[in-house]
Amino acid sequence: MLRKLTAEFLGTCTLVAVVVGSGTMATTMSEDRGVELLINTISTIFALAILILVLGPISGAHFNPAVTLSEMALKRISSVQGALFIVAQFSGGVLGTIIANLMFKNPALFQSHHVRSGANLWLGEVIATAGLLFLIQVLRGQNKLAFAPVVLAGWIGSAYLFTSSTSFANPAVTFARGFTNTFSGIAPRSITGFIIAQLIGALLGTLLGNFLSNTSNCSKEQENV
Repeated sequence: MLRKLTAEFLGTCTLVAVVVGSGTMATTMSEDRGVELLINTISTIFALAILILVLGPISGAHFNPAVTLSEMALKRISSVQGALFIVAQFSGGVLGTIIANLMFKNPALFQSHHVRSGANLWLGEVIATAGLLFLIQVLRGQNKLAFAPVVLAGWIGSAYLFTSSTSFANPAVTFARGFTNTFSGIAPRSITGFIIAQLIGALLGTLLGNFLSNTSNCSKEQENV
């Protein structure tokens, strides 16, 4: 369990450090918002794929309370393990923000003033998170979890660029990004709306993905009869 918790803590910490750090770096390299977002996206894609590949065999590479809650609901992990994972994810995320802030000579923690609110942004978070959880369930159902690093990182990278919210899709990451007033930050008053949207998306994605996975398995069993 300690190895799993450490993997979740380090994975979430690194992911947030990459998101916040690359966002900050992007603003020093360009004043074009599109270029800044592209730099942030590319860095996140590569880091997420690497983290899932390396830490997946240890903890399952959740790095995301929405994923952990989904696994708990489907009885794949216990409620105690799930609760510990979530604590590790939130604490790791905050440390990741601190590290990124300090790397660029910012205060360790400083409140974001970037308001991100509105039904259109919440819809973006629902879609981004639903897609993530849907893909996890389908990959599991098709016994293709080995492709998770590419598929999941690819989805998040794509959702960065096609969703109105730029795809936070993670309550722990969202909370941690409230402590940086840089490119990647989110104002504390906007966090609750994002997390609610993410949990709704997680529920929808889990239900649909699990339904299609079960349907696919039933079809295979019928073909084998």
